[in-house]
Amino acid sequence: AVVHVYNSTSVAQREQVFKKDKEHVKQIAIDGAALLKELADKTDGNFTFEYSPESFTGTEMDYALEVCNAVLDVWQPTPDNKVIINLPATVENAMPHVFATQIEYMNKNMKYRDGVVLSLHPHNDRGCGISDAELGVLAGADSVEGTLFGNGERTGNVDIMVLAMNMYSQGFDPKLDLSDMPGIAAAYERLTQMNIHMRHPYC
Repeated sequence: AVVHVYNSTSVAQREQVFKKDKEHVKQIAIDGAALLKELADKTDGNFTFEYSPESFTGTEMDYALEVCNAVLDVWQPTPDNKVIINLPATVENAMPHVFATQIEYMNKNMKYRDGVVLSLHPHNDRGCGISDAELGVLAGADSVEGTLFGNGERTGNVDIMVLAMNMYSQGFDPKLDLSDMPGIAAAYERLTQMNIHMRHPYC
């Protein structure tokens, strides 16, 4: 099981939601990480931990790195026992090239990097979820969290179908079987009762 803990680190949410300073918000992350470790140590099972600095793109990068590294210090990941650090564009307020430089900064400066799966979670508020994901992967991310046909919160999350097919068209295997796109699309529309856009790039 992947067990995911997160708290917002952005300037706006520190001031308006938590009403706490940087040290107190970082401590929320540390306490959450420690609780997961404590509970997992007492429980049979195979667990992977995941941490997200929610509203990452609205957070000062040095502070986002500080919080993530503090969580990693608690979990002490290794190449054989990796954890996931997920960097979400919770509110897509950075242009894709800016998001990519943020990912590159985290990729180059994160502790325990060989024990971390660096993951992206792009939203689509500005309609740039795909480009955020593609540039983020080029900047060093290892994985992308997405949704079928972009069906996520608000204006959606990155459309994993378009992202995967874009990768495939550029010669990279996305490791997803999309050979029955009509069947996938039909199942999606039946289960969600939502319609896929007529101009969807691939389906």
